[in-house]
Amino acid sequence: MFKFIHAADIHLDSPLRGLEQYEGAPVDEIRAAARRALANLVDLAIDQQVAFVVIAGDIYDGDWRDYNTGLYFVDQVRRLREAEIPLYLISGNHDAANRMTRTLRLPENVTFFSADAPETALIPELDVAIHGQSFPTAAVYDDLSEGYPIAVSGYYNVGILHTCATGREGHDRYAPCTLEGLKAKGYNYWALGHIHNREILSEQPLIAFSGNIQGRHIKETGAKGCLLVTVNDDQSTQTDFRALDVLRWDIASIDVSQCQGVDEILDLIATQIESCHGNAAGRFLAMRIELTGETSAHRDLHVRKHHWTNEIRSLAIDVGKGDVWIEKVKLRTSSPTSKSTPGNIPDDAIGELTSLFDQAQKNPGRLSELDFDFADVVKKLPAELKTLARPEDPEWLREILAEAEPLLLSRLAGSEGEE
Repeated sequence: MFKFIHAADIHLDSPLRGLEQYEGAPVDEIRAAARRALANLVDLAIDQQVAFVVIAGDIYDGDWRDYNTGLYFVDQVRRLREAEIPLYLISGNHDAANRMTRTLRLPENVTFFSADAPETALIPELDVAIHGQSFPTAAVYDDLSEGYPIAVSGYYNVGILHTCATGREGHDRYAPCTLEGLKAKGYNYWALGHIHNREILSEQPLIAFSGNIQGRHIKETGAKGCLLVTVNDDQSTQTDFRALDVLRWDIASIDVSQCQGVDEILDLIATQIESCHGNAAGRFLAMRIELTGETSAHRDLHVRKHHWTNEIRSLAIDVGKGDVWIEKVKLRTSSPTSKSTPGNIPDDAIGELTSLFDQAQKNPGRLSELDFDFADVVKKLPAELKTLARPEDPEWLREILAEAEPLLLSRLAGSEGEE
């Protein structure tokens, strides 16, 4: 029996996106998240006394800003060497051969598979054969697995491949392949990379995405890590997920329809933050708060969004003891069905206005039917705001419309609220 680790998509020193800096946020800890996750991977390998480690591409996030990224990786590989653990690597689309202008010589315990053609590395003392090929360029659309050799007879065969497999939403269709094609090679285990969500594609043989080791933005929620693979004497195989991330992302969608006012909403948010923080098991937590439902506080929430966003950040600092960062606050609330008419404006005018907003939020394309040109609006924005405008993005338009409605109604009522 022996064990090995299957990891992928390290994205070392990749910037974590979508995190605004504000007082009390754990900035330094978050910047080092990818490095600490890699150190956790090495710690796990040493602690479990694994026979070897495979990384299925995207060790880096593209060319280094400076050599410190490469030096850190070499230092972690050195730790594996001192524990007599070999490392088998391929490059993916982010660290393809043509993207990396800087390189450093890696310690002798590393086997880096060529981008020219598939290669096979043998570990005779374990009767293990490892097959792999790196990406030559950032965009590979051919099925690289077709060129991989048939399994070495009498050996436990591992294939390392950076691929979209049959395709996954949100990921480029690089090196697509089929399960039938992978199975036809006769390998015992396929260690896949590129898709950041952990997924077992086949049990017999085992074909798996380990996912990335550290979430990088709000679309990568939940635990991130690697697969600890156990190979028994009869070559039967089991996988065990091990979390490595030091910063976890979470989305809290909170229905505030039963709340009587903003104070009750804040209490509900505090409870949710406490729960999510507990689920993160001592890790730093980046949260998105989404408020939904009909509430009488709808107008106040939107008109004073900046104020309430910072109230929620304050709650996170307090409840999370400095370990929770609010990535964004999204308001998806609506006013109660029986809307009160602002000022002396006729009910039918308000009804028509709110109906128009409702239609536009459900179908942002409705704005073009009304000859509304966002380009004219964007031209009038200050330079620092122009880069934030994304009129071609339906989700951005819905958010802007959701904020615009209560602001307009408040202006019509002659009261804009305080910021």
